Amino acid sequence: MQFRELLDLPFALIQARITTLAAMLGIAVAVAATISVGVTVFVSIATGDSDSGTFWGALLTTLIAAWVLRLFVRGVTVPIGLAVVHRRSMTWRQALTRMTAQAGPLLGYQAMYTLIGIGVLAIGAPLMFTVPFAVIWLLWLRARRFATVPAIFDESVTYRIGTLRSKLLTFGTQWQLVGLLLYLRGLLIVLIVPLLTLPQFAAGITGTRRWAVTVLLITAGLLFIALAELVESAAQVVAYVDRRCRREGWDIEIPTQGRA
Repeated sequence: MQFRELLDLPFALIQARITTLAAMLGIAVAVAATISVGVTVFVSIATGDSDSGTFWGALLTTLIAAWVLRLFVRGVTVPIGLAVVHRRSMTWRQALTRMTAQAGPLLGYQAMYTLIGIGVLAIGAPLMFTVPFAVIWLLWLRARRFATVPAIFDESVTYRIGTLRSKLLTFGTQWQLVGLLLYLRGLLIVLIVPLLTLPQFAAGITGTRRWAVTVLLITAGLLFIALAELVESAAQVVAYVDRRCRREGWDIEIPTQGRA
C-alpha cells in the first residue's frame, strides 16, 4: 500500500462495521462519562465543594476512565477490523469474547504503551526545545510496535511475541508509520477545535460555568479519546495486513492440486 492508502483504508475499515462500532463505543463512552462524573461529584462533596478538589477529582477520574476506555476501544476494534479483512462476520458479543480471551497480552501492551509514553515525554519535557524531538522519538517507538495488537489477536500470541512480530513486520517502514501517526493526530486536532467552543456555548445556556461545563468537558474529552483510538486501531490493522502481504506474501493463494 502507498501512503495515501494507509490514510484512507482505516476509515473504510471503520465504515464497513460502523453500526457495531458506533453502538459499542457510544455505550462505552456513556458508561465511562457517567462513572467519571459520579466520582467527581463524590470528591467535590468530600472536599467541601472546593474548586481545587473538584478540578483534581475530575482530572484524575477522567484520566483513569480514558485509560480504560482506550483499552476497551482497542480491544474491540482490532478483532472487528480483522474480521472485515478475513471477510467474516463478527457481532458485538463475539468481539467482547475475543477481547476477553486476549485480555492478558492486551493489558501488557496497554501498560507498556502508557509507561513508554510517560517516560519519553518526561525526558523531553524539562527543556522546551527538546519536546518536538521527544514527540518524534515517541512516535518512532510507537511505529515499531504498531502491529503488536493485530498480531496478538490474529496469531493468538503473547504480548512479547506480538511485539517481536511487530518489530519484524514494521522494520524499514517506521518513518512511514511515523508520518501516518502525525497525520492522524493532526487531523484529530483539527476536529477537536470546534469542541473547544462547547463550554462557552453551554455556559451561555445554563448561566453557570461549573457543573454543566465540567460534565460537558468530561464527556467531550472521553468521546474524542474514543474516536482517536478507534481510528488508530483501524490503522494498526491496515498496517499489519500491508506488512504481512509485503514481507510474507500473505495475500498469495496457493491452489490445491486436484487428483489425477
